[in-house]
This record gives sequence, C-alpha cells and structure tokens, in this order.
Amino acid sequence: MTVSVRDDTSQAVAVFRDTGIGIPAEEQDKIWARLYRGDKSRSQRELGLGLSLVKAVVEAHGGKVTVSSEVNQGAEFTVRLPK
Repeated sequence: MTVSVRDDTSQAVAVFRDTGIGIPAEEQDKIWARLYRGDKSRSQRELGLGLSLVKAVVEAHGGKVTVSSEVNQGAEFTVRLPK
C-alpha cells in the first residue's frame, strides 16, 4: 500500500493505493454499506465494517471519500477533508 498526502487550497487530500484484487465496477457503490462483503472477500474473516466507518468519520468532518478501481489492478481511495 502507498499513501500520499497533499495540501490543496481549501482541503487536505490523502490518497491510499493498494495492489490487491481490485473492486468490480458493479460493487463500488455497495462497498460503503455496513456489513457489505464482496464475493471475493467472503472467505476472509473480516466483518465488513471498515469502509462504512471510514465514510462515516470522513463525512462527520465535512469531507468526502471516493474509490477508483479495476479488477486485478488494485484500488485507490481518496479522502478529502476541508481545512
């Protein structure tokens, strides 16, 4: 995983990139729901709470989190928080 941070005029931006299995386009809007687990992650023991908590905390601070991903190309999560 790589993490980069930059300071824009009105917001702080953090980008988290991984080289994992990626997230299919049809699942990307669902990953923010509590307890949602994609088909390929069902064999793992996690609860499926992580991204819903990230979104809740970021939005509680007036920010926004987005994802960009392709299957077998990893995923990129961008967190934008107001200054």
